[in-house]
Amino acid sequence: MDCQPQTNTETWSTIMLLRNLDQVEGLCNGTRLIVTQLGETVIEAEILTGPGVGNTFFIPRIVMTTPETSLPFILHRRQFPVRICYAMTINKSQGQGLPNVGVYLDNPVFSHGQLYVVVSRTTRRQGLKILIKKNGNEPEGYTQNVVYKEIFEYL
Repeated sequence: MDCQPQTNTETWSTIMLLRNLDQVEGLCNGTRLIVTQLGETVIEAEILTGPGVGNTFFIPRIVMTTPETSLPFILHRRQFPVRICYAMTINKSQGQGLPNVGVYLDNPVFSHGQLYVVVSRTTRRQGLKILIKKNGNEPEGYTQNVVYKEIFEYL
């Protein structure tokens, strides 16, 4: 095995899995992991979220193929099915409990319930920080939570 241990723990990084590798073990698209060892052909990582929390797995490089195009060739590349995970979208975070959540609202949240979803991701009140960009006549520190009142008309 060519997986050499990292001696400096400050170099560890959080990654997000981009492919379903083993759904039974919890290695699904969107699973967050922390890199514990890094090799040329394999990454050793520990699951941070979901049912497999704390389990360690080896993530191999896999062959990615471009879909059929008008080009006269098909491109095959071997790469790790992961991405560095310093931030995630509101939708990607759904279903995860995170100890620290930072929210940057450049504009008001654009659809019903999304502000609730992002605020409810944190597992503790002290772990929630929200930065709201002031727009127009809104008071400092406030944002609009879009709610479609029409859905309540026939209740």
